[in-house]
Amino acid sequence: MILQTLLTTTQAATTEDVDKVQQVLQKLMDWGVNAGGHIIGALLIFIIGRFLIKILNRMLARILTRRHVDAGIQSFTKSLVNILLTILLIVAIVNKLGVETTSFAALLASAGVAVGMALSGNLQNFAGGLIVLLFRPYKVGDWIESQGESGTVREIQIFHTILTTADNKVVYIPNGALSSGTIVNYSREDTRRVDWVIGVEYGENFDKVEAVTRRILAADSRILEKPAPFIAIHALDASSVNIAIRVWVKSQDYWDVYFDINKTIYAVYNNEGIGFPFPQLTVHQAKD
Repeated sequence: MILQTLLTTTQAATTEDVDKVQQVLQKLMDWGVNAGGHIIGALLIFIIGRFLIKILNRMLARILTRRHVDAGIQSFTKSLVNILLTILLIVAIVNKLGVETTSFAALLASAGVAVGMALSGNLQNFAGGLIVLLFRPYKVGDWIESQGESGTVREIQIFHTILTTADNKVVYIPNGALSSGTIVNYSREDTRRVDWVIGVEYGENFDKVEAVTRRILAADSRILEKPAPFIAIHALDASSVNIAIRVWVKSQDYWDVYFDINKTIYAVYNNEGIGFPFPQLTVHQAKD
């Protein structure tokens, strides 16, 4: 009798344990199916969302191009819209995974304060980008110099301005520094002045030097007639008479004219017998 009671109790306990295991397994299966559905849905949202973001970015780029919006505003707007759409996509994915957007938004808000303090420099750069677009000290395609760097403006993004230097390096300058620092824009005006200081030997006839130099300048069609070229004695240096030459050219011709006239002056001065000086030292020897 006792043995039968023990067997009955054991069977009941075993059956109860099996039922518990089955319940746990069922819950795990239900959770797995539910979680799998959320994960698959989140993946689909991610794939479709990225596809839609690309389409919207292309549409925005076409619209801005058709309306002939400034290239700097175009790059800034496209960068900003892409970031905002990406944030919306992240929120949609998090919501699909079962995280409530209200609590997620609260989390973002609280985290945003901390992140904002940590990234205060980037917020300054963002504000700087808005100031650059508003006051437009430069635009895409301009040659500028700032923060010890110079180059052609390639893009104006929400945090940085991208320059391409003369030797084809890419430089990222924070917009905050550009909006509050000194900027030299070499492309803003249509014309620029080219300056040379050429040294000739003492004893050279200045009138001859001036006439030869004016002939060289008149032969170059890139040099503007107004304002007229300026030639004068710049300084009486230790070993040379320095001649100052100033002409005006279109901004895009600046460096070509500068180097070409250097080459031409060297060749023509030699042909005309105008000597270039070199450092000299006169020593007077005392007599016994």
